[in-house]
Amino acid sequence: MYDPSKVELLIVDDDNEFRGTVVRRFERRGFRVRDAASAEDALELIGRQEFDVAIVDMVMPGLSGLELLERLREQRVAFEVILLTGQGTIESAVQAMKAGAYDYLTKPFPLTELELLIHKAYERRELRKENRQLKAMIKRATPARNIVGESEAMQDVFRLIERAGPSDRSILILGESGTGKELVARALHHHSPRADKQLVIVNCAALSESLLESELFGHEKGAFTGATATKDGLFEIADSGTLFIDEIGEMPATMQAKLLRVLEDGSFSRVGSSKVRRVDIRLLAATNRDLTDDVAAGRFREDLYYRIDVMSIRLPPLRDRTGDIPLLVNRFLGDDWTIDDDALACLESFHWPGNVRQLINIIERARILADDWVIHKDDLPDEIVNNSLTPATERPGGGESLADIEKGRIIQVLHQEHGNKTRTARALGITRRSLYRLLEKYAIQFEPASPTR
Repeated sequence: MYDPSKVELLIVDDDNEFRGTVVRRFERRGFRVRDAASAEDALELIGRQEFDVAIVDMVMPGLSGLELLERLREQRVAFEVILLTGQGTIESAVQAMKAGAYDYLTKPFPLTELELLIHKAYERRELRKENRQLKAMIKRATPARNIVGESEAMQDVFRLIERAGPSDRSILILGESGTGKELVARALHHHSPRADKQLVIVNCAALSESLLESELFGHEKGAFTGATATKDGLFEIADSGTLFIDEIGEMPATMQAKLLRVLEDGSFSRVGSSKVRRVDIRLLAATNRDLTDDVAAGRFREDLYYRIDVMSIRLPPLRDRTGDIPLLVNRFLGDDWTIDDDALACLESFHWPGNVRQLINIIERARILADDWVIHKDDLPDEIVNNSLTPATERPGGGESLADIEKGRIIQVLHQEHGNKTRTARALGITRRSLYRLLEKYAIQFEPASPTR
């Protein structure tokens, strides 16, 4: 619904009395109004702030209204312009429309007519913004799978999603790599009042600090080497919708400060620009780290932590909900496939350091190797068949802890991959960054053996 309090309005007219009357009228109506007595002053304002609609007098000393409009189009400014003239000729109207004006009015006119025109211009501005957002989202779209699980741990997750989804508050999603944090973010967005708007996703661990800043906030042409065109940031693309920041614990300290500012008042600037822009988004964030430890160690801002952790949802690792494995396997296999009991037993008893993501990879591999649309034990990797968990009562010496098993598995795969960290992470179904954290956690220092001569 049209809300005047969200409309950034600029009035440009050298007639002080008229300009003051218009400003007072629309301020009373709830608009956010700025004004300028000349086109030159208006350009300075436009350089510092973003507007939705501008009301511009066509005839002014210095730059005319038409010249100002042409300057704005050269700079690819996106707001709508309504031109005012006391010389209501067909020629001036044609000039205004060719230059990109939304419409024009001939003085004198009722202010109610001007307000109606502002309303229509703002609606077109929002429609154009939604079209840009949609195009950007189509480029970034990824297929989504529904969340699967009947275990009590997953039922708790579902209940929290139903409760938290309709809220507009920030939600922090916690869980190990591969547990399905993005799926929870999609479900939260689906249950929210913003469900008809865009969900935009960015992964902090996948981008360097400079690329992350440009991706989130956008940049101006020439802001840095390679910036050959102006680019909208993900905050602008997500405006009125939801932004999901995955692996937020990997966000550099400088970026944390900029994110905090957006969450506090919705304002930010593109890289290479001092112009303040405003957005209205809901933030969802996820991490596989313990942010309280990072806060205590000074790696994560405490004020930002409390901003994003209004409520948290913790996803259980797959090893803690093995009863869901048959459901997950059936979902990922598809309707025409089956799996025999021995193969399923191996999957159910494995400890899954890479969680559901690793299970998906194993199923896809088995489908390639299998014959007759049936997954057998022989279609599974040796790591699954030979390293599945055995009950503690059957282990020598009373059994190992899950941490010992996880550490042993990492060392084993490192040996198999001759110390190659990238291939090891891929075999475990985790990210390279997660592997390094596990190596540090378990104090694993592995050096491949030198070749014998």
